Amino acid sequence: MKIICVGRNYADHAKELKNEVPSEPVIFMKPKNALLQNNHPFYYPEFTDNLHYECELVLRISKNGKHIQEKFADKYYDQIGIGIDFTARDLQEKQKQKGLPWEIAKSFDNSAVVGQFIPITPELDKKDINFCLYKNKTLVQQGNTKDLLFSFDYLVAYISKFFTLNIGDLVFTGTPAGVGPVEIGDTLEGFIENDSLLEFMIK
Repeated sequence: MKIICVGRNYADHAKELKNEVPSEPVIFMKPKNALLQNNHPFYYPEFTDNLHYECELVLRISKNGKHIQEKFADKYYDQIGIGIDFTARDLQEKQKQKGLPWEIAKSFDNSAVVGQFIPITPELDKKDINFCLYKNKTLVQQGNTKDLLFSFDYLVAYISKFFTLNIGDLVFTGTPAGVGPVEIGDTLEGFIENDSLLEFMIK
């Protein structure tokens, strides 16, 4: 399975990191061993002193596809969850300053945390989904899909131009503003609307 991530898909987040707001999706990938599931604890890696959470909605691909048309894209995913794209911000800044790839800051082991997935039903308005993240019971990040620069369907169609999508692939759809650091001992809890779908500890 593949973990496909979208960067800078909320304008306010792009601005908070002093990045340009993109005119096309910014795509990067994480390997399978980046996945951390089942509310297992996350162990703070020794190679960074500035680890940041980035809370995102995650789509689960349910059908194989290539060159998918946007109008049919919703047939290719059937579940949604909440996840954390962990970023070693200090390493990322060093790599960016040198003009080098920054996989070591984004794609390391256990850097893609996902919680429980729920079915996407007709009652769920994909253009108006609230989600949020609490750190130690304090709200630190919140977003709504109405603020996406590129919709779920557009992303699936766009990604499928370059990569064949396979059943079980995950698409991290981008983080809103409010990213920040974590420390050992912190507990993170992610919600879609009022449903807690992810909770784990930093060790």
